[in-house]
Amino acid sequence: MAGRMTGKNHADEARYRAIFENSHHSIILFNKTDFTIQEVNDAFLNLLHYNPEELIAKKVTSFFFDDKEKNRFLTQIGDPEIHTFETRFETKEGNSCWVELFWETVDDTTFICTAINIHPRKISEKAISDQLIQYHQLIEKSPTSILIVRNGKILHTNPAFSDFSGHTQEEVAGKDLLSFVNASDQDEFETCVKHWSEKMQKTYRSEFRFVTKAGEIRMAILIAIPIIYSNEPATLINLVDISEKQRLEDKIQLDNERRRGIIITVAHELRTPLQPILGYLNLLVQDPEGFGILEDTKKILERCLVSVERERQIINQMLDLSVLESGRLQLRYSTFPLASLINSVLDSSGYLSKAEIIFDIPDTLIIAADMDRLFGVFDSLFSNAVNFSIPPRVITIFYRSDRNDPCHHISIKDNGTGISESALSSIFEPFQLADAAKLSRKYDRIGLSLSIAKKIMQMHGGDITVESILNSGSTFTIHLPKESRDTI
Repeated sequence: MAGRMTGKNHADEARYRAIFENSHHSIILFNKTDFTIQEVNDAFLNLLHYNPEELIAKKVTSFFFDDKEKNRFLTQIGDPEIHTFETRFETKEGNSCWVELFWETVDDTTFICTAINIHPRKISEKAISDQLIQYHQLIEKSPTSILIVRNGKILHTNPAFSDFSGHTQEEVAGKDLLSFVNASDQDEFETCVKHWSEKMQKTYRSEFRFVTKAGEIRMAILIAIPIIYSNEPATLINLVDISEKQRLEDKIQLDNERRRGIIITVAHELRTPLQPILGYLNLLVQDPEGFGILEDTKKILERCLVSVERERQIINQMLDLSVLESGRLQLRYSTFPLASLINSVLDSSGYLSKAEIIFDIPDTLIIAADMDRLFGVFDSLFSNAVNFSIPPRVITIFYRSDRNDPCHHISIKDNGTGISESALSSIFEPFQLADAAKLSRKYDRIGLSLSIAKKIMQMHGGDITVESILNSGSTFTIHLPKESRDTI
């Protein structure tokens, strides 16, 4: 490289020479008039990936990434008030490299310029800027209401919140979010605000009712997330509008209550006239001679009695289901041997004469439950198992659980028709049968017993599940917690 510094006193030369040789930053000495490079240090060569020979007679202006950057440099270096600015250099490979330039005069003909590599910082800033732009676009275009709140005050909202509340972004800025909450929810909301303020590291979720500008009540799920906004703690709130969902749920609940009311009313109205019919039929069947009834007539009356009794049972099931669905039924817990209860069910309903029963229940096992209700559950499951089994009927009743298992598991396995996979998901729904058209006629069923049994077990904190193979058989399993809800 040509162009050692000349025409300077030894002190200045020594000072600049020391800076030039020892600096970790890129340094260039160049001519003030034509910008020809006089000398560069090793750091500059490393920055742009050149070797010394490639820079002979090269001008500083040739390093700028484009004409726009070069013109900025030419404008600013001619201004005596400006001694620094950020720009982009072009590396030997043609890539851009962000640098911050600082220059000062060495003498009448020479500038010394330091180029600090700020490329990593600029890349990071751009990445952050891009993320902020994307984040802003995401917020602005989100169909969910998004708010940024600090100390209860709204700092920012997106257009979706304007659609939700009816207020413009300008109208809500700086307002207290509490003022948009329905009055009956405000105490709970203030507790919520205190919760997320004290536990900034956690996400909070709840449901609140909000009042729109037009006075409409809208329900929303509120999700609060702690964030840093403008270098200070704040809360990012997402409001998911569930007003329509809530309206549908309220309508469904109202419809269910009406349905239960109708069922109860109809069931009572049907049961009332059945009582004297049952009484008279029993009286006639028990004393046919006294009433002059012939044998053929007695058989007809007996058939009528069976049908009426079946009708009474259906009405009672409808009433039981309505009471269970209303939540008004209270369980009465007691402790008793499981094997004794199951034997009682088998004996009272004559199941031992209708099928071969394989019984594997520990005699010493004591459970806690509502015995009368559990009796009905087992009776329903045994009845299904017997009725749907294929002769020779074999019903297996077995128990499984271990010391660490929180539940008793009692299974009833049959060798019956099985249940199709498509029907399994709805078999516990009211008025549902695995094969409604055939089974309701064959077994005189309307599909309430399994629904009632499942609801009773759910009230115990347990459940009933089923596994089935079509044309092979089904296994219904009762899951009963070992600790009653009274003791939990």
